[in-house]
Amino acid sequence: MRRPTGLRILGACALAAFVANVAVAAKFTDRQRTRIEEPRPAGVPSDARLVASGAVIGKIDIITHNIFNLSDPRDDVPLFRLANRLHIRTRDSTIRAQLLFATGQKYRPRLLAETERNLRQLPFIYDAHVVPVRYAHGKVEIAVITKDVWTLSPGINFSRTGGANNSSVELSDSNFLGRGKSLDFQHGRNVDRSSNTLEWSDPNVLGSRWTDALAYADSSDGRRRALDVEHPFYSLETRWSVSASAQQYQRAVSRYAYGNIGDQFEDSEHAYALSGGVSAGLVRGWTRRWIAGAQYDRNEFLVDPTTSLPARVLPAAQTLAYPYVGFELIQDDYRKTGDLNQIGRTEDLYFGLQAGVTVGYSTGAFGASQRAIIVTGNARKGFQIDPDQQLFASADFRTRIEQGRARNLIADAAARYYWRWLPEWVLYAGVSGMATDALDPQAQLTIGGDSGLRGYPLRYEAGSSKALFTVEQRFYTDWFPFRLVRVGGAIFADAGRAWGPAIIGGNRPGMLEDVGFGLRLGNTRSGLGNVLHIDFAFPLNAPPGVSRFQVLVQTLQSF
Repeated sequence: MRRPTGLRILGACALAAFVANVAVAAKFTDRQRTRIEEPRPAGVPSDARLVASGAVIGKIDIITHNIFNLSDPRDDVPLFRLANRLHIRTRDSTIRAQLLFATGQKYRPRLLAETERNLRQLPFIYDAHVVPVRYAHGKVEIAVITKDVWTLSPGINFSRTGGANNSSVELSDSNFLGRGKSLDFQHGRNVDRSSNTLEWSDPNVLGSRWTDALAYADSSDGRRRALDVEHPFYSLETRWSVSASAQQYQRAVSRYAYGNIGDQFEDSEHAYALSGGVSAGLVRGWTRRWIAGAQYDRNEFLVDPTTSLPARVLPAAQTLAYPYVGFELIQDDYRKTGDLNQIGRTEDLYFGLQAGVTVGYSTGAFGASQRAIIVTGNARKGFQIDPDQQLFASADFRTRIEQGRARNLIADAAARYYWRWLPEWVLYAGVSGMATDALDPQAQLTIGGDSGLRGYPLRYEAGSSKALFTVEQRFYTDWFPFRLVRVGGAIFADAGRAWGPAIIGGNRPGMLEDVGFGLRLGNTRSGLGNVLHIDFAFPLNAPPGVSRFQVLVQTLQSF
C-alpha cells in the first residue's frame, strides 16, 4: 500500500479543519475581535478636520495603568493587590522619551499611530493607545494610555524542543526601577552549553534617543563580551542614525548528524562595526535611507581539547574587513488587529513594501585575509486579500563573491497566510525554504524539532537546502483562568526536509511529516514572553530511533 505523501496529509488536515469550522459555526456569535481601538471622545473632531484647521498639540497626559485593575472586582483580590504594590510602575519620563510629538507642534495623526506602535514593542508594556481627548481654541489635548506588565523575574525557566531540554535560573527586570532599562543575571543550560550571563540595555540613555547594550557571559565553552551604542532610526521620519559595536566571542560549535552531535570545534570570534545613515524622512508615504559603514570580522577555528568528537573538517581562519554602502526603502502601511499572532493583545501588521541592499568590499588593505565583495539583500510585503485574509511574504539573500564565484551564498524566502473563518478561529499556513551554495564549513543548515518540524529531534537533517510547510488551525477563546493567561489552542501538521550535500550528517530521501495539537497560553500580566506553547507532536514516517511522540514546551513571541 502506498504511503500518503506529506502534501496529501497536510491537505487532509486542512480539509478536516474546514469541516470542523463549518460544523460549529452556528455556536459562535459574530462578535468581532480583530479590531482593538480606543474610542474617540465625543466632541473631538475627526483627524481630517483637526489637520485642516491647523490644530496644534496642547497638553499631553501620560496615563499608566498598573498590572491589575483593582476597580474590577475580579482583579481586586489579595494576591493581585500585593503584586500592584510590589510593582514599580513605569515612570512618566520613560513613556515621554518614546513620544514622537511634543506640545506646540502641529497635530499629525500619523505620529500618534507610530508612537502607539513603538510603545507596544517595549517588553514592559502590554498595550498602548495615543488618542486626542479634548479640543478647544485650536489646541488638541492628547492622552497617552499604557498598561504595565510584571517585569521582575526571579525564578526557574524550562523549555523542551526537539527532544532536548533548556533550563535557566535567573533574576531579571526589563523595566528596572520603572525606567525602561533591562538588567538580567542568568545561569542557563541548553543543548550547546551552560553559561552565566549578565546583560544590560537602555533604550533611552539619559532620556535621549541614544541606546546602549552590554553583555558578558562565562560559558562552559568560552566567554562572550559585547558592547553596542546606537542612535537608531527610531521613526520613519528620523533623519540620521549612528551605530558602533564590539564583540568578542569564544564558543564550541557543534555540527549535527540525525539529531546527535557529529563533531565539535572551537570558534574564537572578534567583530567590530561602525555605521551611519541619513534620510529625508517620510516623503509621500515612503522613507528612503542611505547607510554607510565598516565591518571587521575575524574567526579562528581550533580543535576543542575537551571533546571526544573532534572536527572532521576544521575550517580555516578567516578575516573579513570591509567598508560598505546600503539603501533601504520603507512604505508606511501598518494596520491594527488582534487574535492573530497573539491572544488578547493589539497587534500591528505591516502591509507595506520594505526592501534593502548593502554592498561591501573586503581587501587586505583593511586587514582582510581575502578579497571579496559582500552582498546582502532583503524584502518583505503584506497583502490584504479581503477583510478576513492576509498574506505576508519575505525574502533574504547574502553572499560574498571571491575570484568571480559566489561563496557562503544563503537565500531564503517565506510566506505566511491567515484566514479568519470565524471570529475566534484562524486557519494558518506557512511555507519557507532556504538554499545555499559553497557554505562555509563552520556553518550548517539543519531542520528538525527546533526549526518547525515538531515531531522530530532538533537539528535532525542536514544538507545544502531545506523546505518546511505548516498548516495550523488556531483557536482563540475568552477563557481567562485566574485572570493571568488567555487560552488558545491549535491543531497542526508539518512537512519538511533537507536535501543536498552536507559537510557532516545527511538526509534521508522523502519528506518528513508530523501532526499534532497544542495549547497556547497568552501572557497578559508579565513581560516574560508573550505565548507559552505546549505541543504534542507525532511523526508519521519516523525512521528507526526517532520517538513516536514528542513533547515541546517553549515560550515564544507569537502564536
